[in-house]
Amino acid sequence: MKIPNLKSSTILQGEIVTQIITFKGGVKKTFHNILSKTIVQGQFTKFFKEDGTMVMINDKNVLYVEIFKEN
Repeated sequence: MKIPNLKSSTILQGEIVTQIITFKGGVKKTFHNILSKTIVQGQFTKFFKEDGTMVMINDKNVLYVEIFKEN
């Protein structure tokens, strides 16, 4: 699968990252093996994981995101 670089600032952490997303109400969800160059923000944040899974998150329910470089 050819993936264009969408210029996400997350790429500064590395090509493959982990994100911990904290939602309203305090629920946290961890996503591993995210291809940082695939992250697109809009009404929904969308990204692909290494295994080809696409994740879509409704931004209005997110308080903050922590991003870590994968080892």
